[in-house]
Order: sequence, then structure tokens, then C-alpha cells
Amino acid sequence: MTRLIDPPLKNLSSLMAEMGDLAIQSVMLAIDSYLYDKDTARQVHDISSEISKKYFQVADLTFDIFLRYQPVADDFRLIRSSIEISYGFTRFGRYAYDITQVRATFGDISECDKSWLVEVSEKVKTMIKDAVMYFAELDIRKALTMQENEDYVDRLYKERLPMLINSDNTKCALAEALVLRYLERLADHAMFMSDAINYIVTGKHKLTKQFMVKNALDLDFTRF
Repeated sequence: MTRLIDPPLKNLSSLMAEMGDLAIQSVMLAIDSYLYDKDTARQVHDISSEISKKYFQVADLTFDIFLRYQPVADDFRLIRSSIEISYGFTRFGRYAYDITQVRATFGDISECDKSWLVEVSEKVKTMIKDAVMYFAELDIRKALTMQENEDYVDRLYKERLPMLINSDNTKCALAEALVLRYLERLADHAMFMSDAINYIVTGKHKLTKQFMVKNALDLDFTRF
């Protein structure tokens, strides 16, 4: 039997799916802009703006659902986590745009070694796609894989930074350090989304102390 709350919940899920698709698209375009010298800044900017618009639509819709339907526990967790996850999607769009601006700022970077970024980028792409899929399917069985990928990105980030500090090519080192940082942040937010999905399914959080320290500023929603 269909409940009164089911149609708006379906609308919420559809809106979140659209945001997820846009987030994936923005990150893919941004990474290509740096690795393969493609000018995607305008596209990514427009996609990021569209994600932000949908974020406010999610906020309005969830507020309306709370007021009208007095959701039970399971529905409440889905609605509450949708707000957090939709915020994560806006961060994906923002960091994607930041990556395109590195190329715009530093100009020709064809001489730079991008081998480390290729490796990190593939992991981040996988994490973002997985985070979107986990939410669509409310599947937490692969959360361990998400954590392993996040640990991998963190390790490469920490290994690479000392090498860049000692680099003779300041331009390439600065550009790569910025992109690495944005990719590391993208991985963090994908991991945070995984925890939000775990909360929807189980009612429990699995936030690590490491994440809370690294993301203290981003989790203060009042700053945005």
C-alpha cells in the first residue's frame, strides 16, 4: 500500500540521483582538464552551479516532508542523510571547478609529470561512482572497499608532498600539490557519504576521528 509520504520520497530520490550524475560528470571533466590539457572550466562551472541549485531544492523538499508527513525512523534517517549527501555533491562540484582553475591559473603544464595524479585520480573516480551507487541502492556491503580506497589516496598524497617540496620545477610542483589536495578532499567527502549511507541503513554512524579532524571546517554548514 502506497503511503502519503512515498511520492515525495520518490521525488527526493530522483533529485538526489540527478545530483549524483552531475557530480560524477563534473569530476570527470575536471580531471581530464588537468591531465589532458582540456578547457572544461565553463562546463564544470555550469554543472557545479546546477548541483548547488538542486541542493537548495533538496533542502526545501526535505523541510516540506518533515512538516507534512511526520516521517517514521527509517524515513527520517533517509531524509536527514539526503541533506548531508546533497551537500557532499556540492563539494564534488566545487572541488571539480577548483581543479579546472589550476589549469587556468598555471597555463601550459604539458611539461609536468602527471603519473602520480593519474593513479590518484582513478581511485577518486572509483570512490565517487561507488558513493553515488551506494546511495541509489542503499548498499553498505562495499563500505570496506571505500575505506581501503580512501586510505590509499591518503597514503599517496602524503608520500608525494615531500617529493614536490624538493622539486626543481616550482610551477609543476605547485600545480600538482593543489590538484592532489583537491583530489584528497574529494576522497574524504566520498567516504563521508559512505558513512551517511550506513546511517540510513543501520541507524549508526562510523565516522572516524581522522575524518572529523580533517573535515571540521567543511562540516560547519553555517559557513556556506
